[in-house]
Formats: sequence, C-alpha cells, structure tokens
Amino acid sequence: MMVRAGLTAERITLAAAELADEVGIDNVTMSALARRFGVKDASLYSHIKNLQELRARVAMTAAVEKTDLIAAAVAGRAGRDALGAFAHAWREYALRYPGRYAATQLPVSTEMAGSSPSALRGIELTYGMLRAYGLAEPDLTDAVRLLRSTFHGYASLEATGGFSHTRDTAASWERIIDALHVALEQWPSRYEEQSS
Repeated sequence: MMVRAGLTAERITLAAAELADEVGIDNVTMSALARRFGVKDASLYSHIKNLQELRARVAMTAAVEKTDLIAAAVAGRAGRDALGAFAHAWREYALRYPGRYAATQLPVSTEMAGSSPSALRGIELTYGMLRAYGLAEPDLTDAVRLLRSTFHGYASLEATGGFSHTRDTAASWERIIDALHVALEQWPSRYEEQSS
C-alpha cells in the first residue's frame, strides 16, 4: 500500500493508469485508488474533481506515452520503413499497457485535449508520415482513418485473444503492414478525377 504523503494529481493519475492496466479502465474507481493509497475517497477529491476527470487524465497521459513511443520509432524513417515502425510502436503500446491504451479511445473534452501539445503532436506525426506517400487532403484524413481503424482493431482483437487461428499474429501483422503500404502507394484519388 502506498503512503499518503505527497498525494498529487500526477501521482493519482499514474496510479490510475497502472490500475487500468491491471483491471481495465472501466474498473478504475476513486474508491479502488483510495484503497491503493491507504486514504479515504475524499482525500483524492481534493486533487481530482471526479471519476470522469481522472479517466480523462489517464487518457491524456497514455496519449503522451504512445505518441512519444511512436515518435522515437519513426524518427529518420520514411515510406514502408516509417509505416512499419509506426505500426509496431502502436501495437507494442496497446499490448504492453492494455488499460492505458483503452483509455486513449475515451472521449476527452476539447478544453483538456487543447491544453495538451501531445494531442497535436500525435496528429502531426501521423500526417507527416502519410505525406511521404504524396497524399493531400481529403485523402490524408481518409488514410489516417484507415490506419487508425486497422491498428486499433487488430491490437484490440489480439489483446483480448480474438484470433484463434494457429497463424502467428506477428506474421499476420507484418503482412497487414505490407498491404497498407501498397494501398497507400496506390491510393486512388477520386477528388482529382472529379475536379478534372
């Protein structure tokens, strides 16, 4: 059990993130955290307004961690190499920190998200990687949605044991990245066709 001294919003958020990885973000409660710190629930409310704020803080913390991991992975890379590094970092984070990763999918207020430069940094990283494929709007947004839904769907299914076939999931992941690379290189731009 942790000691009460030095209780801060940051320490509470980190403890909530750790608890989320153990029991799932939906099972993180103020009471469970208070027990972890050996304090009454009321002690936490002097640092965190409510459960919604706590989960939003975990989401923002996780987003920063995931973005930092991806940024380090893609630095100095382009094309298939960058796409692979990006995808592997995403999947690694989702599998290593399942509760935190799930928190990144929670809606966060515009005010809270806007106060975090990491939210913008994550978007810039993704769009920057895709610009190397020669994509421009609105194709960029469509491609971001393709990657996010593929990465999230695969990582979520893998984390919950959703793949029962004997085929190695890492091998399938590599083939999916190859297929995404080809799709991005051959991206059909209907918008250019319509305007000509």
